[in-house]
Amino acid sequence: MNYLEMLSESAKKRQSIVCFGLDPVLDKMPSSLLQPRGEKIVYFFSEIIDAALNESQSISAIKPNYAFFAQYGFDGLNALKALIDKYKGKLPIILDAKRGDIGKSSAAYAAEAFSFWGADAVTVSPYMGYDSVSPFLEHCKAGKGVYILCRTSNTGAKDFQSLVLDNSKQLFLEVARKITKWHSPGIGAVLGATSQEELEAALWVFYDSKKPFCFLIPGVGTQGGSVAGTVKVLRTVWSDSMPYHRINASSSIAYACKKEGTDDYVGAALKEIKKLNKEIQKI
Repeated sequence: MNYLEMLSESAKKRQSIVCFGLDPVLDKMPSSLLQPRGEKIVYFFSEIIDAALNESQSISAIKPNYAFFAQYGFDGLNALKALIDKYKGKLPIILDAKRGDIGKSSAAYAAEAFSFWGADAVTVSPYMGYDSVSPFLEHCKAGKGVYILCRTSNTGAKDFQSLVLDNSKQLFLEVARKITKWHSPGIGAVLGATSQEELEAALWVFYDSKKPFCFLIPGVGTQGGSVAGTVKVLRTVWSDSMPYHRINASSSIAYACKKEGTDDYVGAALKEIKKLNKEIQKI
């Protein structure tokens, strides 16, 4: 099964294109959890994910953010490995590591992501060019996925990604065109939900290439991107490819209990997941 098939099967089974981003912040976890910090991270996220998977409609991928685990040293990294091992084969696992370096270093990073961590897909920065991306794309031949940063959801994205080039096109659109030329089964792009106009412009570049891609779309929830607007753009441009894409929410799910003012972090997370699925399906 290649990565696109894995995404499609998971979307169908879970009746969802919601991706749950795992961003551990110990200070936001309930004080009632008294385990050592690595075990606490595993327990906290496992409780939410297990409960979600028991629902008829739930999440259809998880996206552990490497940096949030690594900030806790080996406690966090061991927790990352434990969570990947636990859910391997149950959900597509996207390692959000944003790697990208010269060729040999990228080859080593790719081996880390796929062979050591066991991720199904990884996020990659394209700004050092094709030789920094190609070692990751080699793994697409073995059924892995690679999401290349194209138009990200952070406010600083406009500093470089939105710059207008000599051909009167913005830089992120040139990145999109490069990605279409680098196409391998399982290649995709990170397209933020916080700029609907630029999201749509990038989608048309991919659509016009007549090649299959998967998109990872962060920025809804805490960052303020519109779920309804994002889904409307996806359906307008490329409706039949929906099962390949994932709309990601991280803190808005994991720490929904803070917003709800409750200690029931599992119940609050499930409520937020249900809300996201409902918003997606009504468009």
